Amino acid sequence: MRGIPGSHQRQFLDVLHHDHAEVEDRVRTNKAMGLHRLASASWEVNCGWVLAANTACDLDAWLCLLALHDHDALAGAGPDTMRLRLCHLPARLARHTRRRFLRLERTWLWAEVFAACWSRLSVLPAVG
Repeated sequence: MRGIPGSHQRQFLDVLHHDHAEVEDRVRTNKAMGLHRLASASWEVNCGWVLAANTACDLDAWLCLLALHDHDALAGAGPDTMRLRLCHLPARLARHTRRRFLRLERTWLWAEVFAACWSRLSVLPAVG
């Protein structure tokens, strides 16, 4: 890092390594979302696969930032943990008077976290 003022100091190197660790963490998350294997031998299909994997990774990151930032167990959780704790939920979707209700199992450990996450996401303003 010649020519950059302060690049020889420990704080600069620590920040540089911390940023690199975040990039490696995003790469690991992308691989866990399906980027570790490509779907086809076709270039066009693989381009779509990479786009879908990156979109899933972005959605996971935004979910953690917007709705799970104060839950220590899920704020920095990986995709496998998120799938296990939030996506595989014991619930039933019911309809009554043209409205839908999601009935969560009360004994489920992550019911409160899921309900808080859902309420935070549903009050976000619509973009468009």
